[in-house]
Amino acid sequence: MAGRSNLPCYRKRQDPKTLHNFKRVGILCPNTPAFLESIYGIAAAGAINVAVNYRLKKDDISYIFAHGEADVVIVDQEFLPLLEGFRKAHPEVPFIVDADTDATEGELSGPFDEAVLEGLKSDREQGNQGWAGLVTQVANEEDVMALAYTSGTTARPKGVEFTHRGAYLAALANVIESGLNYHLTIASRFVDFTDGWTFPWAVTAVRGTHYCLRKIDYPEIWRLLKEEQITHFNAAPTVNTLLCNAKEAERLKDPVRVTVAASPPTAHLFEQMTNLNLLPVHVYGLTETYGPITKGYHMPAWEEMPLEEKYRRMARQGHGFLTSLPVRVVKTDVPEGSVVDVEKNGKEIGEIVYTGNICAKGYYKDAEATRKLWAGGVSHSGDLAVWHPDGAVQILDRAKDIIISGGENISSLALESMLVTHPDVLEAACVAVADSHWGERPKAFVTIKEGKQLKGEDLIDWAKHKSDISKFMVPREVEIVTELPKTSTGKLQKNVLREWAKGGNRTMAK
Repeated sequence: MAGRSNLPCYRKRQDPKTLHNFKRVGILCPNTPAFLESIYGIAAAGAINVAVNYRLKKDDISYIFAHGEADVVIVDQEFLPLLEGFRKAHPEVPFIVDADTDATEGELSGPFDEAVLEGLKSDREQGNQGWAGLVTQVANEEDVMALAYTSGTTARPKGVEFTHRGAYLAALANVIESGLNYHLTIASRFVDFTDGWTFPWAVTAVRGTHYCLRKIDYPEIWRLLKEEQITHFNAAPTVNTLLCNAKEAERLKDPVRVTVAASPPTAHLFEQMTNLNLLPVHVYGLTETYGPITKGYHMPAWEEMPLEEKYRRMARQGHGFLTSLPVRVVKTDVPEGSVVDVEKNGKEIGEIVYTGNICAKGYYKDAEATRKLWAGGVSHSGDLAVWHPDGAVQILDRAKDIIISGGENISSLALESMLVTHPDVLEAACVAVADSHWGERPKAFVTIKEGKQLKGEDLIDWAKHKSDISKFMVPREVEIVTELPKTSTGKLQKNVLREWAKGGNRTMAK
C-alpha cells in the first residue's frame, strides 16, 4: 500500500500541473482503496483531507467542500452527480475521478488510477522503498491534518479540526483498546468519513489487513467472517442488529472482536452477538474526540453475575482510553463555564465531558461554536449520563432526547432497550410527543423481525408487565414501521421521528 499511497504525496510535490499548489483535498468516496490510499498520501504531503459522507444532502456536501476550501476533490465516479452544484459554483476546482478498480499498468480506467501508477512508478524509481520512500512534509505535529465534518442534523455541519498528534494518539489507543495485532484482518464499513475513527492508521500500524466493503452487504459480511478468517470489524449497533438477524447468521467457530460504537447499544444486542461468537468491544466517542474515547472494560467479576446483569454492565460506556484523561460527568444546572462533578452514585444525571490528548482543537472557522465546545476548559459532549461508583459512565440520553412526563425524566434509551427484548421486535426508537395533561409522553416507533407479526397495542400490553421499567415509562402509542430513519453511521434520526410524530413528511432523511 505504500507505493499506492505515494500518489497524492508524489504528485503534490513533483508535478506542478496537478497537485503542486493544493493544500486541501476533498474526498467523496465509499469505503474503497481510493479512500484508504488518499488519506495516507494527503497527510504525508502535509495537506489537509476533507473527507465527506456521501449520504449527506447535495447542498450539505457542496457546503462542506466550499467551507473547507477544498482546492481539488477525489471522487468516486458513482457520486459525481452529488457534486453538480459544487462544480457549478466552483468550476476552478479539479476532480480526480476513481472508478474503484485495482489499477495495473496497461489497464487505466480513470484519473485516480493514473495517479496510482505515478505513485508506483515513483516508488520503483526510488528502489521500491515502500513506506521508507513516503517522505512526509509535516513541520509541526499540532498542524491540522483533516477536517472531519459533523452530520449536521439540526444545523450546518461543523468542521472538526484533527491534528497529526491527535490522530496518532487516537490510532494508538485503538490498537491497544481493540486488541489489534499483526494477525489482524479487519472488515470495516466506517472509513469513508470522519477518518474512520482513526482505524485506517491503527490497522496499518500493526501490519493488519484491510477488507474494504463498498456497501453494507450482510450475506457478504457473513461470507467473509466464515471464509476469510476475519478477526475484527467495526460497526454501529444498528448494523450489528441486522447482522445478528440475517438469515446467514450462525455461531462462528472462532471468536471475532467487534468494536461497537456510533450510538448506545442495548444489553440484548450484546447477548445476541456473544451467542454468535461476535465479542463486543464497546467504545464511545464523538467526531470531536477522533472517534472512540471510552471503553466498557470487561471485569472478571461480571462472569459471576446473572447474564442479564452482565450484559447490562457491558453496555455501559465505561472509562476513558489509555491515551486520554479520565472522562467525567458534570452537573448541568450550574452557570456556563462552571465545571462541577456529579456524585459517583449511578443516579445523579449530568453531562459527559472530556479533556486530554484526543480532543479536537475546535471547529474550523467557527469561534463561537468552539468557545461553547470548550466552555469551562472541558470538551462538552451533549450526552446525559450517570457516573457509577466504579468510575464507569453510562449514557442515559442526549439532552434533547430526554422525555419529561409529569415531571419525571424518561430515558428514551432505557425504554428502547426494554422494547427490543420482545422476541418479535427488531429495532425500537422512542421520542416525546405533546400531552395536554403530562406535558410530554413517549411514543415508540418499532420495526418487526422478518416473518413475525405484532400489533402496537400488544406490545404496549407486554411492556406494562415488564418489571425493569416504571409504569409511567410505558409508551401509550406504538407505531409499527418498515424502517427507522438513520444517519450514515447508524444513529437514529430522532429529529425526523419527532416530525413523524407530529404528522410530518415520512420521506426518509439521511
